[in-house]
Amino acid sequence: MTTATTTPADSVAGHIDPAALVASIVPVQTRSERATSFDPADFGTPTGREVNWKLSPVDRLAPLFVDEAGPTGVMHVEVDAPAEVEQLRLAAGDAPRGEHFRPEDLIAALAWTHESEAPLLRIPANVELDEPVVVRLTGTGGLAHAHVVIEAQPNSRGTVVLRHEGTAQHAQNVEILVRDGADLTVVSVQKWDDDAIHASAHQARVDRDAKLTHVVVSFGGGVVRVNPSVELSGAGSEGRLYGLSFADAGQHLESQVYLHHKGPHTVGDVLYKGALQGRSARSVWIGDVLIGPDATGTDSYEANRNLVLTDGARADSIPNLEIETGDIQGAGHASATGRFDDEQLFYLQARGIAEDEARRLVVLGFLSEIVQRIGIPELETELTEAIERELAEGAAA
Repeated sequence: MTTATTTPADSVAGHIDPAALVASIVPVQTRSERATSFDPADFGTPTGREVNWKLSPVDRLAPLFVDEAGPTGVMHVEVDAPAEVEQLRLAAGDAPRGEHFRPEDLIAALAWTHESEAPLLRIPANVELDEPVVVRLTGTGGLAHAHVVIEAQPNSRGTVVLRHEGTAQHAQNVEILVRDGADLTVVSVQKWDDDAIHASAHQARVDRDAKLTHVVVSFGGGVVRVNPSVELSGAGSEGRLYGLSFADAGQHLESQVYLHHKGPHTVGDVLYKGALQGRSARSVWIGDVLIGPDATGTDSYEANRNLVLTDGARADSIPNLEIETGDIQGAGHASATGRFDDEQLFYLQARGIAEDEARRLVVLGFLSEIVQRIGIPELETELTEAIERELAEGAAA
């Protein structure tokens, strides 16, 4: 385990070093300093005061803090994959499981511990998939743990879609390895029932001249917390992280995003968009970008946009940017949360469009930017229809 705390041991004849004392009580503030461990005992149960839990509903997530294996058969899994895709099972210690993944919190450590055999989806070297790999995970109720490994070998190209439905208390890790020259897209879709609880840690490493497009789409579930962490380790690697959420009354949809530019001449693009309607609808987005000392020539930008449709909804948005080298092409971040643009509504209504229809067009236009970046026509159509349903249900309510 790596630790970010120290103890005030530098004391002589009862004197305590003030600097050491301060270091012992100052909480970890930056994402890169967080402790990691595979042992759940090294993490305390979250209280909501910790920097990575302060905006999360820890009381509702409490079932995932229990150190016990859930019953078997809670998650029904179906994999639809082209014949070229290799599917294996990995025990702890079997490569490439754990090659990059390091649990940053209690839930991730528990998911690692209680997943005896992690499924591996591997796209072989130099293979370009004509169809996406689709993994359907349907919860039937109860506690479930998972650690999934997705590997794109050198110069391969493909897309993996994880679809979550039904109900469960699901602690999930997703480890993503993008080898030299590979181009991988991973899409995680959350369309759970209203009582589902889902906390997932996605950790990816992108090697030389490789590309990863990572998309998080959250519509269903009572509490959904999907935290992607991407390390651009190889020279010329690219990471494009997109997110789409639509929170209704009583829902908490959250993503804490971390993009680490480690190698030189890397490119990062982060864009998350969310809509909220209904009293107590809640979304949380925290975006951390670290440009390391060796990441010269980096070009990086992150943004989060939220559209609040009704009173009583709340969106928290916190972008953070840390730069450790001055030799970069560019870096920036932005965040905006607001209601409808009155000028847009006025423009549409002035041309004979009813107010309800005008609002629908504005929301669709706002969210479709993310939908259109997925690159799977059938899924894009499905998500557009899902947005339409959310709006219709909101209008009816």
